[in-house]
Amino acid sequence: MPERIYSINNTNIIKHNVIEELVFIMRQENVTFFTDKQEELTDLLIALGIQRNISKVLVFLATTPHATSRVIERDADMRQPEVSIAMQYLVNKGWIVGQDSPAETKGRPMKIYELAVPFGTIIDQIESEKKSEAKVKLARVRQLRNFVK
Repeated sequence: MPERIYSINNTNIIKHNVIEELVFIMRQENVTFFTDKQEELTDLLIALGIQRNISKVLVFLATTPHATSRVIERDADMRQPEVSIAMQYLVNKGWIVGQDSPAETKGRPMKIYELAVPFGTIIDQIESEKKSEAKVKLARVRQLRNFVK
């Protein structure tokens, strides 16, 4: 008798009629999720005005020495375009760098990303940007007061 193939939750299950045994064929991958501390750090960056996706990638790379965009997608629960846009922003800021890694099989080489500067330096840069933004806003408030007088 032929085997029957079922699919449940994207997992292929082959039912052998002779043995009546289920055999699971699955790829084994280690999937990690953001810890509470990583979530809290992400929330703090978002509260400072940094976009959610950029914050997630930044926190992920701050707590992981290096990663491919595919690993970031999976572990930070993001889609490929979200990771790509966040990476472009972070590379333009000079906060991360990507190195080409030879492909294990045929095809395009993969990029491995890591922080270009220590996370503390990034926080210092964010702090100075926020201070200068606050100074500009306070100057506008003073201008506004001068018009009222």
